[in-house]
Amino acid sequence: MGRLFLDANVLFSAAYRSDAGLLELWKLRDVVLCSSRYALEEARVNFSNEGQRARLVRLTEKVQFFDAAQRELPRGVALPEKDVPILLAAIESRATHLLTGDVRHFGSYFGKRIEGILVLPPGAYLRRRGD
Repeated sequence: MGRLFLDANVLFSAAYRSDAGLLELWKLRDVVLCSSRYALEEARVNFSNEGQRARLVRLTEKVQFFDAAQRELPRGVALPEKDVPILLAAIESRATHLLTGDVRHFGSYFGKRIEGILVLPPGAYLRRRGD
């Protein structure tokens, strides 16, 4: 069973519209959705619409939350300070995948594994599955 760690931008995009394509992630039966309270708060504060915030709350009912461990980043990984808790929480969750749309900071890691976690944009993950 896959363990998908969802970055803040994935949570945000899924809750932004009631017909968002990323809602497909919530329909997958053979995965566990994971994230962190840090990512949840980052997504939540970017909504100005109460309907979107309510959708986010409903979506997170099916998400397991993990906190970043107090440790260094893996060797060879360089991220801005604000993204460090995302990767560390993904490691803590024992994720198989880190799904993020953050091309700017995670793009150089797309398609690569960091401590066993495959970093992908969510659309690429869904295409690979072919569901």
